[in-house]
Amino acid sequence: MLTEEIQHLKKESEKDFSSVESSKELEELRIKYLSRNGLLSHLFEALKEVPKEEKPQVGKNLNELRNSLTEKFNLLKSNLEKSDYTSKEKIDLTLPGTIRKIGSKHIIIQTLDEIKSIFKGMGFSVFEGPELESDFNNFEALNFPPDHPARDMQDTFFISKDFLLRTHTSPVQIRIMNRFKPPVRAIIPGLCYRNEAISTRSYCVFHQVEGLYVDTDVTFAELKGTLVSFAKQFYMEELKYRFRPSFFPFTEPSAEMDITCFICKGEGCRVCKNSGWLEILGCGMVDPNVFENVGYDPEMFTGYAFGMGIERIALLKYGIDDIRKLYENDLRFLKQF
Repeated sequence: MLTEEIQHLKKESEKDFSSVESSKELEELRIKYLSRNGLLSHLFEALKEVPKEEKPQVGKNLNELRNSLTEKFNLLKSNLEKSDYTSKEKIDLTLPGTIRKIGSKHIIIQTLDEIKSIFKGMGFSVFEGPELESDFNNFEALNFPPDHPARDMQDTFFISKDFLLRTHTSPVQIRIMNRFKPPVRAIIPGLCYRNEAISTRSYCVFHQVEGLYVDTDVTFAELKGTLVSFAKQFYMEELKYRFRPSFFPFTEPSAEMDITCFICKGEGCRVCKNSGWLEILGCGMVDPNVFENVGYDPEMFTGYAFGMGIERIALLKYGIDDIRKLYENDLRFLKQF
C-alpha cells in the first residue's frame, strides 16, 4: 500500500516540478512536498506501520524520492535566481540615456580660483597657514602691541590667552618670512574669523587673500602696478581706479584701492551707494617693525602687502546684495553661478 503511494507521489511531483515558472510557485511546491508537514513527511510517518520484512526496501524508496525532490528543488531554484538576475541586468539600448547631475564649484571657490590664477600669472606662489593661530603671529609680530588701539578694530574669537582663530591671513606673512629669505612673492588664501554681528554686509566667517612681496628696492609704484593689473584682468580693462590713504598697523604708508563701479560704470547705483566707486582691497608698504620681528634687515629690504575679502569681491562682481546668501546653501541661488 505504501509503495503505491510512493509511486503516485513520484509521478505527481514530476508533473508539478516540470511546470514551475516562478520562485513563488517553487516555494509552494517545497511546502507541499518537502516541508515538515509536507506529503513526503507523512509517508515517512506511515513507514512505522510497514511490516518489518518490507521496511528496508520501502525506506530505501522513500529516501530516494526525498533526495530526488530535493535535488530538483535546488536545481530549479538556482536556475530561477539566475534568470531573475539576468533580467534585471538587461539594458534596453533604445531607451534615452540617464542625465547625471554634476555639481559645480561654489561661487566663493570660483572667485578665489580666478584671483589665484591671475596672481600666479604674475609670478606669485600660493601659501596656506593654520586657522588656529598664536596671538604673537596674528597681532604682535604684525605691529599690534598688547595695548595698541588697532586691536579694537577686530573682534576676535580667543581659544585661550595665547591662541585664537585668526582674524586675517596676515599671520601667514610672518610664517613665510620666518621660513624664507628674500626675495619672497606670495599670495595667501584662507578662512578668517571675526566676532561680528551677522548682517547683509558682514559675517563671522569670511575668506581672504593676502599678498606679500619682499625684495631690495621694492616701491609703492610696483604695488600700484600689480594691483591695477589684477583689477583690469579680474573686472574690466577700461575701469578707472584710485588709491586713498588709510591705516593698517603692519604697513606704512597704507592705502585702500577703489575702482569704478562696473555695474553702473561710475554713474552711481545701489551697489556703490551712488558714489560711482567700489573699494576692493587694502594695501601698503610693509612696516619696518614687521621686518625686524622676522629678522629681515629693514635697511636692506622693502616690500608691499595687500589683502582682499573674497566674499566682498564676489558680491561686487556679481551684484549680490546679501553676504548671507553665500552660506545658506540654497541651490536655487548657487545654481545661478
